[in-house]
Amino acid sequence: MTTRNGWALALVALIAPAVALAQPDPSSSLARAKTLFFDRDYARAREEWQAVKASGGRDAEAARYWIARCSEGLGETTRALAEYGEFLASGPADRTLAEEAKTSRIALAVKLAKTGHPQHTKIARDALSEPNRTVRYFAALQLASLGPEAGRPAVPVLQEILAREQDEDLVERAKLALLRVDRDALARSSKARPVREGPPPRGGGREASWVRVRIYEKGSDHAKLAINLPVALAELVFKSLPEDAVADLRREGYDAASFWQKLRKLGPAEILTIEGDEGERIQIWLE
Repeated sequence: MTTRNGWALALVALIAPAVALAQPDPSSSLARAKTLFFDRDYARAREEWQAVKASGGRDAEAARYWIARCSEGLGETTRALAEYGEFLASGPADRTLAEEAKTSRIALAVKLAKTGHPQHTKIARDALSEPNRTVRYFAALQLASLGPEAGRPAVPVLQEILAREQDEDLVERAKLALLRVDRDALARSSKARPVREGPPPRGGGREASWVRVRIYEKGSDHAKLAINLPVALAELVFKSLPEDAVADLRREGYDAASFWQKLRKLGPAEILTIEGDEGERIQIWLE
């Protein structure tokens, strides 16, 4: 009996290291999963995240989310949609990941709807009643991109944005969405703030974020043409100028690399007003 027990103990001692090597190390899988994902090696990253999920450790919940992200990165839209749904159905404790999963799922559902699978729009419609404001707004903007018929349920949320929000970029996007879905709804919105018809007071202690261009006909106080361009986009275009154009600007005393950065720091300010011979007027300002 003693000999038999001795052999058994010896056998366990021999097998245990091999078993330990065969078992995935959750911590190393986690590190590899993160590295592979940020290297955009989504197929191998998904395998590592699946190993993390299978380990059942504290990172198993987040692994469900990252598995879906990998599938999305691979362009496997239907699979990613289902995986985001599984992650959300598990009742995740991480609110940030839950919010991102919801918005990603909405975007994928709308993408599928645009490619001939309209049944998925229900995901976006259901999100219009989300308590989370970010998710609710995102769903409304995404639904509006499907056109008047599919986007009509989003109108109340788009009007909510106009009535409550101060973020100018978000408000502008909501206005454009309403114009796409229901022009009358924009006109009916008593709190729909019109685009400013003239330059704001200079300064104000904040950086400018928009370039505004207005063209007026003779005797008119309302712009015939209005252009609103994010400063970041203008800066990107400016920085992508050909080398010869950059050299010409430098000879004129303008540094293309820092021009918009300096202009942005001026804050809200009028840049240029041109009065034409026939009474037309062009105004350009930062806001």
